[in-house]
Amino acid sequence: MQSSARSPALLVGVAVALISGCGSSVNAASVDSSPSATPSSVIPVVASTNVYGDIVVQIGADKVDVVSIISDPAQDPHSYEASAQNQLVLSKAKVVVENGGGYDDFVGRMLRSAKNSSADVIDAVDVSGKTPSAGGELNEHVWYDFPTVGKLADRIADSLAKAAPADADVFQQNAKTFKEELTSLQDKEARIEADHAGAAVAVTEPVPLYLVEASGLRNSTPSDFSEAVEEGDEVSPRTLQHTLELFTNKQVEALVYNEQTAGAQTEKVKQAAEDNSIPVVPMTETLPQGEDYISWMTANVDALKSALDS
Repeated sequence: MQSSARSPALLVGVAVALISGCGSSVNAASVDSSPSATPSSVIPVVASTNVYGDIVVQIGADKVDVVSIISDPAQDPHSYEASAQNQLVLSKAKVVVENGGGYDDFVGRMLRSAKNSSADVIDAVDVSGKTPSAGGELNEHVWYDFPTVGKLADRIADSLAKAAPADADVFQQNAKTFKEELTSLQDKEARIEADHAGAAVAVTEPVPLYLVEASGLRNSTPSDFSEAVEEGDEVSPRTLQHTLELFTNKQVEALVYNEQTAGAQTEKVKQAAEDNSIPVVPMTETLPQGEDYISWMTANVDALKSALDS
């Protein structure tokens, strides 16, 4: 989403704001804010969402203590209400991982307020090297782009190695293993493309578009529809009608549906797909409870393939 329309407010919401994890988990229940909470041998890391928090854990293992600011799969990250507690953990972080591209601007603001200028800030959009197309806007949802996530894994490993040089080999090996799993996901995308190249699909938002496009599929959603949903604006009746006709006229083979930003108009689109026996593939912006990045994306790719194969 574009920051100009949906900049997250800086309000207090401590009870729901933080999910903390040590090493292998980013889903513990609370944050210990005492000065001795994080052992000196463990690298304190803050991630804007639990997607990035989990990737850090995959690479840092028990050498990192990760706080993921947004972790509720039922929460829209664009309307997130940050808290004073976020600023506290950011003040202690040695590494900060954000999405960038206007998606999570609150991280930079809170980091500046925390007066932590020494943290290594990793911006996933910057790492991706992606830029807007001529006359277009950047799709900032780069965690659905597996090549970008591979670059990010290397960048995280390098950052952790600077913070803990004695463990550099561990971080590099973990990043290598993680990237091998990403390669398996890309192989799955290639199989979808081999079987369904050029197939038309619809999306409620641009969130999964990198995955959709890497699978050789064609997004047939009217741009006015997905842009309005993305910005939180009302969809015009004419645009909504054109979108609904994709399903009533059987012009698409699947609907990829963002469960985290469902509203009345996206629900109408979902209902139209179901009424016309067109598969609905639900996806989310943040990591579902009990999943890691690889298992989550494996489920997403498999669900897309299954919908197209049906």
